[in-house]
Amino acid sequence: MAINFQPAHYTISAVELSGCPEDSGAEIAFAGRSNAGKSSALNAITNQKSLARVSKTPGRTQAINYFDIDSEHRLVDLPGYGYAKVPEKMKKKWQKLMGDYLGQRKCLRGVVLMMDIRHPLTDFDQQMIDFCAETNLPLHILLTKTDKLKRGAAQNTLLKVTRDLETVDADISIQLFSATKKTGVDQARAHLSEWLLSDSLIEEDE
Repeated sequence: MAINFQPAHYTISAVELSGCPEDSGAEIAFAGRSNAGKSSALNAITNQKSLARVSKTPGRTQAINYFDIDSEHRLVDLPGYGYAKVPEKMKKKWQKLMGDYLGQRKCLRGVVLMMDIRHPLTDFDQQMIDFCAETNLPLHILLTKTDKLKRGAAQNTLLKVTRDLETVDADISIQLFSATKKTGVDQARAHLSEWLLSDSLIEEDE
């Protein structure tokens, strides 16, 4: 059984935890630095062209943006920040929002972290990995823009990142992904479906 992600549509933005929808059902959060390909990944997984455009509109770039698939399942676009030096005040605000959301949101099933395969494991990425490890959240990493590298180089980066994260005490999985070439899209959908449907499968077993 798999989720059909195509009906996903924007519903609400929240700048603090209290503004998020009711903590029920199941949701998956997407995280990534600016230019890591987060919007493209969301669009590819949902088979839409401009779903994530809403996250780039003024007032929403630093908000948690919600996309409902159906009444029980949601995708969540978490705010990131770019390559420019970030003011300390903004960084602290982001850290508090991420800490509150990842630590307290009971319906959160896991986090998908986008990393540009040419620049993996940045400080931002490491913070997200640490957040997930501290809160016992499963983490699925998409090494994006794999079409920018030759196949051998992409595989080598995948192996290196996998090795670098072996010492992290967390549930981490990693795959290659290209929104442009649709590489890894079905694999990502299957992984997310498994997370979102985990409650349903448990109920069926009972």
